Amino acid sequence: MVSLWSVSADSTLKLMESFYKKIKNEKMSKAEALQKAQIEMMQDARYAHPYYWAPFILIGDWK
Repeated sequence: MVSLWSVSADSTLKLMESFYKKIKNEKMSKAEALQKAQIEMMQDARYAHPYYWAPFILIGDWK
């Protein structure tokens, strides 16, 4: 995963924790885990703006 621009440390921590928990505990693919983590961020009023969740993309094996 990479970021396309500078990001907030707090929101990145929240997104990454959610992303990796979904991969480990819910056995999701990386792509699905990122999508679900981003949706969670959108639903949190503090991080709803795309600045907080949109810069992250997967590169390489996203399965």
